[in-house]
Amino acid sequence: MSIWWSLQLRREAASVPLARRLLSGAMETAGVEEDISHELCVALSEACSNAVRHGGDRSQVYRVTASIYGDMCRIEVTDCGPGFPAGGVIPRVERPRELLLGGRGLSLIEALCDRVRFGNQPGSGGAVVTFDKILKWREDAALLRAS
Repeated sequence: MSIWWSLQLRREAASVPLARRLLSGAMETAGVEEDISHELCVALSEACSNAVRHGGDRSQVYRVTASIYGDMCRIEVTDCGPGFPAGGVIPRVERPRELLLGGRGLSLIEALCDRVRFGNQPGSGGAVVTFDKILKWREDAALLRAS
């Protein structure tokens, strides 16, 4: 069995907890272990926060797509901003003072997930953050019974 959903959200701070609650509800209903669900929700919050903050002036929306296939969850967050720097080099925060001002989100996503890709939309620009996480299931997991 698989689950797939996609959201188009306004680039407003209030959209971040909405996306997180929807993901958390899907994980709970499917029977994903709480720790794994929490890590995915934190990663999603960071990716959505970046889309809200850096999504550019061309669009007031961003998109979140999530899917579960077997034991893998894939989440993709796409915005219409300037995208990542050419060459795929992601700027990293190095000075402690900068940590207080932000800049930890991409590193946090990398730490919480099994595979992470940062890229740009072809042609139109805009950042694409895709991350995968191997799922662990509760004993009463709905998807395990339906497989």
